[in-house]
Amino acid sequence: MGKAWYMDEDTSDQRLEHHKNPPEFISLDELYKKTGVEIFVLNVDTYKTDGVLDKIRKDRGYSYEDELVCSKECFGQAYEDKLKSFYTEHLHTDEEIRFVLEGSGYFDVRDDADRWIRINVTPGDLVVLPKAIYHRFTLDTKNHIKVKRYFIGHPVWTAHNRPADEMACRKEYVETQQKGFAAAAF
Repeated sequence: MGKAWYMDEDTSDQRLEHHKNPPEFISLDELYKKTGVEIFVLNVDTYKTDGVLDKIRKDRGYSYEDELVCSKECFGQAYEDKLKSFYTEHLHTDEEIRFVLEGSGYFDVRDDADRWIRINVTPGDLVVLPKAIYHRFTLDTKNHIKVKRYFIGHPVWTAHNRPADEMACRKEYVETQQKGFAAAAF
């Protein structure tokens, strides 16, 4: 099950946990209130037959699906470059939806005070990052994750590196964040 915490300022190996001292955890409810990030916990062994993922996909209109493996073996010589590109702070104009099948990693997102929150994802976690949230991704020290990716309609892969504050979707996200995600239907 996904866990989240505020990150320290250490810039060493991005694949480490980077807890503050003492650690400052944040509940998944509080994570949603501050960022709009949603985490659903599904059964990775039964998701194909239990209907839970099917219902989420139908309710949210996720019509496109593919699968991605991130690992040293998969990326070969491009591994370090891929990891760096995923870890560059950016946003997308659509939600980013990932369902973890194997392995683990971290999504980092900015809260309403521009502080980094690290979200540890493991098998069964379905993470929904709202459109226009600044974020980044990295593997952890196990160097392996297998995910399903979902999109509404055709996939949009474009990352807009920070700063992208003048984009209409970013302005809309910030406005919703200021009002509070619990009150908004994003």
